[in-house]
Amino acid sequence: MKKLINKIIHPLYKPYHFWYHKKPRKYSYKNVYTIVQPTVFSPKNTVSTKVFLDYISTLNLRDKSILELGCGSGIISLFSASKGGKVTASDINNVALNSLEKSSKKQGFEIRFIYSDLFENINNSNFDYIFINPPYYPKKPNSIEEQAWFCGKNFEYFKRLFQELPSKTTTNTNCLIILSEDCDVKTIKTIAKNNNLFFTKIYKKQTLLEQNFIYKITKNPPSK
Repeated sequence: MKKLINKIIHPLYKPYHFWYHKKPRKYSYKNVYTIVQPTVFSPKNTVSTKVFLDYISTLNLRDKSILELGCGSGIISLFSASKGGKVTASDINNVALNSLEKSSKKQGFEIRFIYSDLFENINNSNFDYIFINPPYYPKKPNSIEEQAWFCGKNFEYFKRLFQELPSKTTTNTNCLIILSEDCDVKTIKTIAKNNNLFFTKIYKKQTLLEQNFIYKITKNPPSK
């Protein structure tokens, strides 16, 4: 049934998505909102961001240091700040960062903004939480907008991510990543393992179109 639904929807989805996001759009979650600009990944017509937010809503983030790596619309950063977190938001899209900064100021949230390609400009390695909602479709991105969707033909995004991640975490860091069953989870886990990183599934959510999983990434294999 799921495959049939996807077969019907997917050919129609992409043209609609790009038409809908030709102008700024507001996206809200609980008590916070963000303005999603054209060229910025929107959580409006996807599942993963909402699933991630629902999980984050169960966490005690008061006074926790948090990095949203590749923040996009920034709704996760804003919501984390609303829960008392000390948030850093990074992205390679200055349009996203500038818009998020305006939204955060209007709502009275203090967020640190960093222009960074993955961990390139991030010096801190003492975050309590790192939240990652990555691009995971294996195709070469040809624009800033496409980099929010495509991880490179040979999963270059994940190869860099897992090479850089160990030096940016401690044993106390909760590094969380969300992936869909539609992506090649097995390959992504293998790339992580090649860098001595391991996935532990901590949450899953089934929706009409897909199942999403949240994993904790650690430097030690999960206990059996």
